Amino acid sequence: MIDVPFITVEGPIGVGKTSLAKAIADHFDFHILKEIVNENPFLDKFYTNIEEWSFQTEMFFLCNRYKQLEDIEQKYLNNNLPVVADYHILKNLIFADRTLKSTQLRKYHQIYDILTNDMRTPNVVVYLTASLETLQKRIAMRGREFEKNIDPGYLQQLIKDYETTITTFERTYPHIPVLRFNGDTLDFVHKQEDLNYILSTVSETLKKETSRT
Repeated sequence: MIDVPFITVEGPIGVGKTSLAKAIADHFDFHILKEIVNENPFLDKFYTNIEEWSFQTEMFFLCNRYKQLEDIEQKYLNNNLPVVADYHILKNLIFADRTLKSTQLRKYHQIYDILTNDMRTPNVVVYLTASLETLQKRIAMRGREFEKNIDPGYLQQLIKDYETTITTFERTYPHIPVLRFNGDTLDFVHKQEDLNYILSTVSETLKKETSRT
């Protein structure tokens, strides 16, 4: 049962997480939480040399996302004010597991476990998927300079990693609804009917979970 809605939108780079989170926030009048991307001073170097800059990049994201979520819980969720975020803290492990060396990864997991041990869990997850071709088109359209150097192979592996992680999440937390939407067939940015379909699905899920006893 949902006390206060806490929705997270997840999926690989370029799939439209922030656009959909904003649309959900506007439609339901929820507070929106956006992840810090452009402020990461290591990201441009990361896409140029992943092995060299992965630890610095992932630690920056982890610490900043932790602080963001801590603030959101205190200011909004604890006061029964609903929130939609364009990321789930779990995404940190997706990227870290793919890019960090074994010794770094062990330390990273220890820090992650400490920070997230008592963190509030989202009660609805919206998961967006898309093919490599679709992601590349959307990444090119938004024109972020630091994303121009993304290796297609890295992006393709990321798609697989997300699918594995979300499937594991569904098995581990069967009580948390995961709503899956395919970005190859749904263009919720340019087609209102596609956006309406997603918003309707989210609305029905919230109603069902709120009324469940």
